[in-house]
Amino acid sequence: METHALSDRATIYAPGKLVLVGEYAVVDGAPAVVLAIDRGVRCDLHLGGTERIVHTPDGDTRFVDPALQHAGPGTYTFSAWNPVDLPGKPGFGGSAAACVAACVAAGRPPEDALTIHHSVQGSGSGVDVLASIHGGMGRARNKRWTAMDPVVPVVTFTGASAKTGPRVEAYRAWSSRRSFIDDSTAIVDAFATDPHTAFRAAWRLLSHMARAAGVAYRTPAIDHIVQVAESFGGAAKPSGAGGGDCTVALFPDAERAAAFTERVAADGFPGIAVSPAPGARRVDT
Repeated sequence: METHALSDRATIYAPGKLVLVGEYAVVDGAPAVVLAIDRGVRCDLHLGGTERIVHTPDGDTRFVDPALQHAGPGTYTFSAWNPVDLPGKPGFGGSAAACVAACVAAGRPPEDALTIHHSVQGSGSGVDVLASIHGGMGRARNKRWTAMDPVVPVVTFTGASAKTGPRVEAYRAWSSRRSFIDDSTAIVDAFATDPHTAFRAAWRLLSHMARAAGVAYRTPAIDHIVQVAESFGGAAKPSGAGGGDCTVALFPDAERAAAFTERVAADGFPGIAVSPAPGARRVDT
């Protein structure tokens, strides 16, 4: 079989992610449904020279340096791929995507990012890393990915970013998690056959958990977006830990989705176009 040497110039694209259902319980080993999207991290590499030079937008190389530890000399420049031009920087799992991109750039298995990202972060379920590795939509559990036929949610920015860490810490301190984990797993299992009903059930379950555990999950903006989505016959909820960032919504048809998007945009909550993305890939240039 004929083989071809890799170019010394390439761009690696690693998708970001949206968690559709299964948040919080996933840190206890429960499953989640996750969608890889075409907004993530790119790495432009130019091999050569005598040293390895790494550039990131904010100078933070914690999630890429371990992956590049044995990479060859050259310049590795990380940047946002298809970024959102909005204040507040809505998060789509950028550190995980950067870690996966660095692994691919270094010529190592992208699965190495699971261990590297967890080690640097000190915690995490790994679902954002799995989405960036595999692409599409999948059921993620215990570092395993089962592909599913993707849905394309309507994504809305709530106007403010939110930190996941403090919310997960509050959840972990809640001693009555067992029934929540079981209910979350049932919702994830039902998602494939009835995603709209699963969305509504997840919103109710997560809202109840947040009240019981003292998690800052809901905000007036999120409540408003969910209410508007339901008024148009859809279902909506935050993607991920809540408290800000993005909501995801599903509708029975494109007309109602468009009407919802127009309404919430008029209310000051812009939509963010997303499409399912393939897993991390290298393009030689």
